[in-house]
Amino acid sequence: MRTYKMTIIYDGTRYQGWQRQKNTDQTIQGILEASIGKIAGYPVEVNGSGRTDGGVHAKGQTASITLSGRVDETTFREELNKILPEDIRVKEMLLVKNGFHARQNAKGKRYEYFIDTREKPDVFARKYCCHYPYGLNIAAMEEAAGYLIGKHDFSGFTDKKDEKSTIRTIYDIIIEKQDSRIRIEYYGTGFLYHMVRILTGTLLEVGTGEKKPDEAISILEAGKREYAGFLAPARGLFLKEVYYT
Repeated sequence: MRTYKMTIIYDGTRYQGWQRQKNTDQTIQGILEASIGKIAGYPVEVNGSGRTDGGVHAKGQTASITLSGRVDETTFREELNKILPEDIRVKEMLLVKNGFHARQNAKGKRYEYFIDTREKPDVFARKYCCHYPYGLNIAAMEEAAGYLIGKHDFSGFTDKKDEKSTIRTIYDIIIEKQDSRIRIEYYGTGFLYHMVRILTGTLLEVGTGEKKPDEAISILEAGKREYAGFLAPARGLFLKEVYYT
């Protein structure tokens, strides 16, 4: 048996998220498993570093697979990319130590979220940005982000209430203004269901003055979802990178 680590990029626009589902074949995991199985000649389970919601994209999703024997990674990857849909690609495939698991061994993740603040959405980027046509106070957003950095209970920033633990560590939040576009980057140990999108909605409400920057503290302390901001659309979110060391 041989274990391989794959780095996958995909446009999540027309998919129902990463995780395979019984009621649809339009998931990234399901399509990868079906495609890899065709090449391998037997069923292969694909374990991702984590789930992404429907409509969320990835520049660096990581997955692990176990094959019955050694294969040429370059040839296997090329054959796989030939049969995958054009909006899913395996960027890299590496032989790793048996026992490696993309989710269980992950140490950190980096996400990016893009916001378009112009009056009308950009024609070409509209599928990959949240259109939010308001003036934003970047300094206020950065102040609020500062309160969110560190190890906290983020139960107020998730829509899923049955998590085993809602304690997470955010190492950094970077907010960049690029003309009429805002890029927010989140780097942390891991993120809860909808957490990045709720963090983004909260920061945007701070940016418009609907919330004060220090309200981020009270949201953390209260742990109640209704105190946080709106759920930002999935289309603006990208899983940028997964870290293992």
